[in-house]
Parts: sequence; C-alpha cells; structure tokens
Amino acid sequence: MTALALLIICLGLGAVVARYARPPLGLAQGLNWWVIHIALPALVLELVPRLRFEWQFWFLVVTQWLLLLGAFVLFRIVGARWNWSRGRIGALTLVCGLGNTSFMGYPLLEALRGREGLALGVIADQMGCFVALAIGGTLVAAVYAGGQAQPRQILRRVLLFPAFVALGVGLIAGALGGWPAPVDDILARLGGTLTPLALFSVGLRLRLHPGAGQTRALVTGLAWKLAVAPAFMLLLGVMAGVQAPILSIGVLQTAMAPMVSAAILADQHNLEPPLANTVLGAGILLSLVTVPLWHLALP
Repeated sequence: MTALALLIICLGLGAVVARYARPPLGLAQGLNWWVIHIALPALVLELVPRLRFEWQFWFLVVTQWLLLLGAFVLFRIVGARWNWSRGRIGALTLVCGLGNTSFMGYPLLEALRGREGLALGVIADQMGCFVALAIGGTLVAAVYAGGQAQPRQILRRVLLFPAFVALGVGLIAGALGGWPAPVDDILARLGGTLTPLALFSVGLRLRLHPGAGQTRALVTGLAWKLAVAPAFMLLLGVMAGVQAPILSIGVLQTAMAPMVSAAILADQHNLEPPLANTVLGAGILLSLVTVPLWHLALP
C-alpha cells in the first residue's frame, strides 16, 4: 500500500505543481531526461541479471505487439463505420495500441507485484512495448500522416536507446553471475529515483480537455486499452498454457494507461493531438483504478 500511495502522491503533486506553482520551463523534459538516461537503465541493469529466462517469456513480448495490431484493425474498422478522419484513427491506434509500460507500468507493478513482477515487466517493456513503439508506432504514424518511415533511423533508435543497451549489458552480467554487491546497491539507488520522478513528470503533463465530438472516440479507445485488450490477452495466455506470474504480468502490462510517447508521436505527425492528449490524461487516471482491479482478478 505504501508503494501505491507514493505513486498516487507523486502523480498528484505533479498535477498540483503544474496548475498552481508555476514550475520552471523545461522541468518535465529535464525529469524525463534523467528517467530515460539514468534511472531506467539503472533499474534494468539491476533487475535483468537476476532473471532466469523461460520459454513462456514470449507471452510478455507478443502481447505488446498484439495490443498494437488489435488497435490498428479495430480502429480502422470502427473509423470507417463512423466516418472518422485518418488523423483520428491514427491517434487512437497509437495511444490505445501502445501502453505506458515504463513510466506508469514500473511503479504500478512494483506496488502490486513486488520486485519479481517488476523484473518481468522490464522484459515486456523493453523487448515488447518499446520495440513496438519504435517500429510499429513509427509505421502507423507514417501511414496515417502520409509520410514514409526510414528503416535505418528506426533501427538506430532501437539499438541506441539507453534502456535497450542496458538490457543487453544486463543479460551479459547475468550470464557472468551478476553484479558485485556494491554495484548492485548503486544501481538500486539510482533506479529507485524512477518512480517519484517519472510519476511527478506525468502529473506535470496531465491534461483533461475533452473536445466536441470526442466522447465516442474517447470511450471506444479506452474500452479497448483498459478492458477488452487485457481480457483478450488473458484468454490467449490461458489457452496457451502460460503460468503465473508471467501470465499476470503480461496482462497487467497490456492493461496499463496509454503511452506518453505515443501521444507525443501523434502530436508530431498532427494526428488529432487534442484527442490524443485527452485519451492520455483520462487513461492515466482511470488506470489507477482498472489496473489494481486486474491485479485482483489475476493469479
């Protein structure tokens, strides 16, 4: 409960500071830089060497790709039926097809499932969701914005992302027996800054400004992201014989709030940014209720 309370407090503090305290320009960007380049790699380096890989880890990766693929198919069909613009379809595909598996996912998993669950969440995030964003998300944005994706640029983005590099180093360290105790302690302390800073940063950016005609798109998108997709992944995992805790973590990572980076990508490609940001804000708040409910329903 303490970890969950910390999560809510940090998110709330960010929202309050953004509204009333006039924070310095670039504060959120600065916090994000620390989280992405220092805290997140340190956490990955700490946790990954402790993992003992199993064949069922495929579920953690595949669920993130199925989430994006399902969103692509669903919103293409629904969009044609309801005469949505290409920008709206693209925005919903991005923000409801990619989950906030790190900034929101790591703190929630640690609060609900402990360090073991967090370690498995790293696999779903770095090998599943991040690669889906870099490849699938970039392709979706290009398709709906009328541009072209650059394969070399995508590959470079994946291979040089700090946490992805840390994943490779962590795997090597694990094969060699892990880190010495002092190094492990330093990594744990650096990684421990992720939860408060990431959630505070998300709170700084939290926006809820529903526009005219957005309600149906908002409800449809969040129904897929927070309820339908996790239920589908749970069914898939049970049918495939995936066991807990891998089954539970795969479903929970699918159920996380929409991804902040996906909303930024939608904004960069002019894919109805107001809708993308509204879905992002509403999804973050709702996920504080829906993710714990999924946790209670899972083994």
